Amino acid sequence: MRALAVEASNAPTVAAAAPTAESVFEAMTPIAIDDESTIGDAFSRSAQNFADLPFLIVPENDSRNYCPEGLVMNYAAAASAVAAIAAHYASAGYGHGHRVALLLENRPEYFLHKLALNSLGACCVPVNPDYRSAELSWLLQHSRVDLGVVTADRVEQLRTACAELPASIPIAVLEGLDQGEGLPDSRSPTLPGSPGGSTAASILYTSGTTGLPKGCVLSHGYELSAGMWYATRGGLSTFRIGGDRIYNPLPLFHVNASVFSFFCAMLTGNAQIQADRFQSGRWWREISQTEATAVHYLGVIVPLLLGCDPGPFDRAHQVRFGIGAGVEPTLHGEFEQRFGFPLIEVWGMTEIVGGPFDNFEPRAVGSRAFGRTRPGLEARVVDDDDRDVPDGSAGELLVRHSASTPRKRFFSGYLDDPQATEEAWRGGWFHTGDIVTRAPDGMLRFVERKKNIIRRSGENIAAAEIEALLQSHPQIKQVAVVAVPDEVREEEVLACIVLARGEPTATTARSLFDFCYARMAYYKAPGWILFVADLPKTGTQKIQKHRIFEPDVDPRSCDGIVDLRSLKKRN
Repeated sequence: MRALAVEASNAPTVAAAAPTAESVFEAMTPIAIDDESTIGDAFSRSAQNFADLPFLIVPENDSRNYCPEGLVMNYAAAASAVAAIAAHYASAGYGHGHRVALLLENRPEYFLHKLALNSLGACCVPVNPDYRSAELSWLLQHSRVDLGVVTADRVEQLRTACAELPASIPIAVLEGLDQGEGLPDSRSPTLPGSPGGSTAASILYTSGTTGLPKGCVLSHGYELSAGMWYATRGGLSTFRIGGDRIYNPLPLFHVNASVFSFFCAMLTGNAQIQADRFQSGRWWREISQTEATAVHYLGVIVPLLLGCDPGPFDRAHQVRFGIGAGVEPTLHGEFEQRFGFPLIEVWGMTEIVGGPFDNFEPRAVGSRAFGRTRPGLEARVVDDDDRDVPDGSAGELLVRHSASTPRKRFFSGYLDDPQATEEAWRGGWFHTGDIVTRAPDGMLRFVERKKNIIRRSGENIAAAEIEALLQSHPQIKQVAVVAVPDEVREEEVLACIVLARGEPTATTARSLFDFCYARMAYYKAPGWILFVADLPKTGTQKIQKHRIFEPDVDPRSCDGIVDLRSLKKRN
């Protein structure tokens, strides 16, 4: 790990101008993989082929308690560090079949430890640092980890969670490992044999927006194929061998940064730029200084960047494309025009991160479109009885690899929950829980999560549609739309609103209702409005709607709620 300090340097400064459309790099061929490839083998070949090229980059940030001056580490240095870390783990008895919890935030060491552990056949369990003690204890117990590796400033957080377990787990402090201190010895033997393509590489826990998270088991084959899928989509998201740098500020306990972009970079000789978190005030500066050519975003990032005052870095960058999901339709074109690169909407989830891309012109900007299926991913759009719906009609998205190998490139299953796994795969198709439409030309458009459909008097109302409209109102900072019971109409629309300005009064509520009523079908306008101070979120900034109200609370009885149902009338 001392290679971090030896190889560190200030992040490079931005070039004087963005590159032209023509590139000196030809379309690349990634490191070859097959069904039996392992992460350790693939990384070894990448390190040999791309030794002197940058692999991991950390932007400068003097407010961070680690690596404030930034970091550039090449493939050769990373390989040396990974080998030393792997030897350290092996000497303490860790290897094939063990599970190691990594509470390392977004530090670059996370990648080095992951590569080292995976090369030995051990499985990594990344931990959300925002977890409270009970949540962390549950994850540690559910995943049955053999070791916890943690930064010094979070040792007590981990120890407190471990104290609630039936049996303790060994703990290693990252900073001590950096200094060559010993690891606590493994308490169980390794499995016989060597890791293969089906060996578990990670257990990633879903966001838990509807309850306790599920542990998604991801194999070596899954993670490598996810990176390969991203690397070979072509079109506007074509990567150049050794010629691109992917800026990803998303958390490493999430599949996007830890698997999707990381293995794409590794297989193509490119670099991952890992910010500690998204900060709108540092976004463009970090992207310019590190010479990023691709960026990853979430829908919540777009309005925050558009809300910043114009600055010198808005166009002083080399970004060729952004990859993400959830951009509000009304902001999609505005962002591209202001900042000068396409936001390529994609679809994916922890269980199958390699989904469609809307990356070929003409794109369907501002329509929630996320592309068409291509070989390696088949899709259906179905009703509640799994019957195909006509093009243009909303239904649940079902996906598979192919008829002969439906689960290829998918997760291995939910940890210790075969019933949930098989339920998700009923009929030979993975049920995503996403409501979409498909156009006659095959273009898929996101509508809403299935659980967020509100059924009012026979009408299906997408909460996302109302949220998008309300989010465009200048008085609103954030909004979540949920269903509440209605004795006459089955369900009614409730908008929970965080104000950016203005007073949370009945007059304000009426004004916001009128705003919706004038712009959408009468039945979609909020029947109830509740002003709240904030909304609960996951570490990836997804609003946790199930946590807005306690389970035994009827939202309609909350103090300050405004009843607007009498205003919902047909014109």
